[in-house]
Amino acid sequence: MQINEVLSKASVIPVLEVAALKDAAPLALALAAGGLEVIELTLRTACALEALEAMKIAAPSLIVGMGTIRSAGDIEQSTAAGADFLVSPGASTSLLGALAGAGVPALAGVATASEAMTAFEAGFAAMKFFPAEPAGGIAYLKSLAGPLPDVVFCPTGGITAEKAPAYLALPNVACVGGSWIATRAMIAQSNWDEIEANAKMAASLK
Repeated sequence: MQINEVLSKASVIPVLEVAALKDAAPLALALAAGGLEVIELTLRTACALEALEAMKIAAPSLIVGMGTIRSAGDIEQSTAAGADFLVSPGASTSLLGALAGAGVPALAGVATASEAMTAFEAGFAAMKFFPAEPAGGIAYLKSLAGPLPDVVFCPTGGITAEKAPAYLALPNVACVGGSWIATRAMIAQSNWDEIEANAKMAASLK
């Protein structure tokens, strides 16, 4: 699977932080029941790698990526745990090389035109635009469309359910990332019905 195939299956990719392993399976089931096909788990908690494995077992139909990839070690651990794709918040030259050789699709994180050009030269035509809202949001992405017509983005960071449609309307946006579908509080409180409802709404966006 190539990264463009992953992105084609998503309008909104939920960005998830799982702090307790017991929450991984019911979270995966709620997101799948809501109609989502692609999710991103973040490598920010002690149980993240185990949670990824548990989510893939609970909902085999889900394409589960690992985000917050910052080093070659993160790549090795995440792919060993079964990550279907990788996402970085930013990308140094060495990380771009490691992502290119990871053996699974990857979204390199960029926030400027120069970073996007560097990632493109390293073989990445699809990138994560992060942090989207603080980095300039819709206006900035519009300004990149002219000089970088062969780059598509998955903007993430500060995007809400209300803002998502405007991002998705941009020709250089393949999908968006959003933590609002399943926030840390919702997960900790086992609000699976609310998460499923949010997932259904996200899945309906085009």
